[in-house]
Amino acid sequence: MTRPVVHFEIQGRDPKRLRDFYQALFGWQMRDDNPMNYIFIEHGIGGPPEGIGGGIAPSDAPRVLLYVQVLDLHETLRRAQELGGKAVMQPIDVPNGATIAQAEDPEGNRIGLIKQ
Repeated sequence: MTRPVVHFEIQGRDPKRLRDFYQALFGWQMRDDNPMNYIFIEHGIGGPPEGIGGGIAPSDAPRVLLYVQVLDLHETLRRAQELGGKAVMQPIDVPNGATIAQAEDPEGNRIGLIKQ
């Protein structure tokens, strides 16, 4: 039986800076009212009820890449730069698929963006 992805984690030297970045960029609701000093990210609305799928691709270096669905790729890339991140891949159309782009957060974690 296929099991769904049910959690992700973004790590960095300055978790509060990352919290502020993602909260401002995607409107994520977060809470850190726990003794573990862990920032929980609430689940989003409008995602697939079965969970998310994924894939495996060749790369020169190991990495985990999460894709976040957004309304406007260009605006999201601009906003990421404004918040201290950077655009690393401008929007492209995947053959027979979605339109995607990529950014990096202030600590260099790559974020995939997919047009809704």
